[in-house]
Amino acid sequence: MLARLCALRACKEPALQGSVRLMQTQSSRKSRAVRDTLRHVKMKESRRQGELHGPSTVYVQVLGAGSRDNGASLYVFSEYNRYLFNCGEGTQRLMQEHKIKIARLDNIFLTRMSWETVGGLSGMILTLKDTGVPQCVLSGPPQLEKYLQAIRVFSGQLEDIKLAVRPYTEPQYKDETMTVSQVPLFCECHLSGSHLSFHLLRSHGPQKHIFYLIFLQLHSKKGNFMALKAKEMGLPVGTAAIGPIIEALKAGKTVTHDGKEIRPEELCTPADPGPVFIVVDCPSEDFIQPLCTNHVFQRYQTGGSEDSAALVVHMTPESVLDTDEYKSWMERFPSSTEHLVMNEQTFTPHNTRSHKLQTQLNLIHPEIFPPLRLYKTKEPAASLHVPNVRAECLMKFQLRPKLEWQRDAIPSCDSEEFVKEAAEVPKFLEEVEECRKFQAAKFPEIVFLGTGSSLPMKIRNVSGTLVNISSSQSLLLDCGEGTFGQLCRHYGNDVDEVLSRLSTIFVSHLHADHHTGLIHLLLERQRALNSLGKAFSPVYLIAPVQIMTWLNQYHDHCQQILSQIKYERKITLYLYLFLFLLTHQSGWQLVFSGDTMPCDAVVNMGKNATLLIHEATLEDGMEEEACEKRHSTTSQAIGIGMKMNAEFIVLNHFSQRYAKIPLFSDDFNGKVGISFDHMRVRIFYFLLTSFLSYFPNDLHALFLLSFLSYVLSYVPQFHPLFPFLVI
Repeated sequence: MLARLCALRACKEPALQGSVRLMQTQSSRKSRAVRDTLRHVKMKESRRQGELHGPSTVYVQVLGAGSRDNGASLYVFSEYNRYLFNCGEGTQRLMQEHKIKIARLDNIFLTRMSWETVGGLSGMILTLKDTGVPQCVLSGPPQLEKYLQAIRVFSGQLEDIKLAVRPYTEPQYKDETMTVSQVPLFCECHLSGSHLSFHLLRSHGPQKHIFYLIFLQLHSKKGNFMALKAKEMGLPVGTAAIGPIIEALKAGKTVTHDGKEIRPEELCTPADPGPVFIVVDCPSEDFIQPLCTNHVFQRYQTGGSEDSAALVVHMTPESVLDTDEYKSWMERFPSSTEHLVMNEQTFTPHNTRSHKLQTQLNLIHPEIFPPLRLYKTKEPAASLHVPNVRAECLMKFQLRPKLEWQRDAIPSCDSEEFVKEAAEVPKFLEEVEECRKFQAAKFPEIVFLGTGSSLPMKIRNVSGTLVNISSSQSLLLDCGEGTFGQLCRHYGNDVDEVLSRLSTIFVSHLHADHHTGLIHLLLERQRALNSLGKAFSPVYLIAPVQIMTWLNQYHDHCQQILSQIKYERKITLYLYLFLFLLTHQSGWQLVFSGDTMPCDAVVNMGKNATLLIHEATLEDGMEEEACEKRHSTTSQAIGIGMKMNAEFIVLNHFSQRYAKIPLFSDDFNGKVGISFDHMRVRIFYFLLTSFLSYFPNDLHALFLLSFLSYVLSYVPQFHPLFPFLVI
């Protein structure tokens, strides 16, 4: 049945040791083979050799509208350049889903150094490198260079891409499209009174923070030559002789033809001096005073000036918008200025393809595939005194050829249409009725948040699996980029309760697709505890000790997140990659693999497990590539489960080349299932190519947690290898 639905929607023993060596010496993504220069790069180089003309088409487009699961980010398009403003978690996934070409990006601007603005940057850089982009210009706070050094802990040396960092002291950046000015504003203020979910105690005394106002002005564009009118006036349109005439008229010169003077305004439309737009990120009330008193704004707030802003983008929370000072500052702009507000007062889905698939799978089994939900803030909307537009995903403001809002690209998320499409599958509804005969207990349950590998895509996010043990305790297995966003979409306004129950986070290894959602998740967990009025409780982080190098560097140079970390136990870690075994008191077991080739050590440690969740990155027939990348094929993963004598096997961590479902092999049987994002398992089940079957037993006892690892053959003595961190 599932196959029909998707069709319509058109170790060998040394393997573990080898995997460890690989992660010690290589980047988290293997660089692609050297290829020819991208076509758009060649065009850009040739264009720079000629005369500079302003672009004909430019628009500002919303990517993340500022919702809790998709932070504020902007994409600016011209036929010459592409720009990204802020790159929080999930930005790359949005661009991929909505067919915005990442490979065309050549400039990324950051308004401040915060996980909200840089959470997706490491993954974006890795993707730009893999797609062959030779250079990307990064502009932002002075900590940006330190951030790039910090991500090399897990990304490698990034030699294949030149990352040019513009210091904030440079007054302007100019390219073929526009001139960009970054104005730094400094604010000495106390940190907000939360522990920031890393058990960060309040800092005593003021801290200096920096954020940026970004002013952008398009280059002027010469007027268009009116060829039809010129032909009516007898000019040699369509011949070589017309070239010099057009050039002179566009340059503002009068020409003579057949004894008659022709003025530029007769045959050319008026020149466009180039509109100005401004990006403002004012994250808290502490920043209002330096923003509102900044003298640079005065020229853009004068109604009679050519410099008056066409658009002001406010990445500003409602609490700031609702202050008298900020309202008064907004009113200084002329009535012709448009205002775009990006914050949590947005209630439209961003990842519509994920919503579509989940809606259709929900017909198969509402308990296993619950409908996705939207997080809706309880904070009331500010009453603004100037006309404004609330951001929606893919909304555009066109700057050229004419100033106007465009809503035609805003994605539709119509559940009724999704259901109607699924109902057209032959025999689908009949099989749905059969599936609904099965019921499940509420706890424990497993929620697959990310089931893809390498990078986030429209159907599958990267690695993350939530295990809800009871109504008061849960744990997370891996935490790739966008994991918090997936939680938001799965639980909606209940996400704070879910975060407050999270007691343990397990990170299998330091590939970016397994851990770069960690910081955001912990920050949001602290926000949840504060919102619910619950006392802070530590999270146990079980991870390779090398993760502390990354976290400490980020803390030291970018954002203070690790003050007062308490180590309950700190033990040397020898491995980069390990197994997770979960056992409850009545003997049921859950085994979770990290990235691994077939390995007998996994078999031995997980003997007779109830459920094995094993990576199956590649399809059968790709064993050589799987070996090279230290992954497993579907049949290899199933083989491990059979040798382990696991009662049931769920395959996970699929290559993103398999957008909806992986390719099945002959080894699929009644013990084997596949995972989907947002799939919720209470009775362990599996999916066959034509129908659903179910795991017959439910886990209902309290779990006793045990975290197991393997020692390399050369380690002389077994000892506990995990650094238990109370965070």
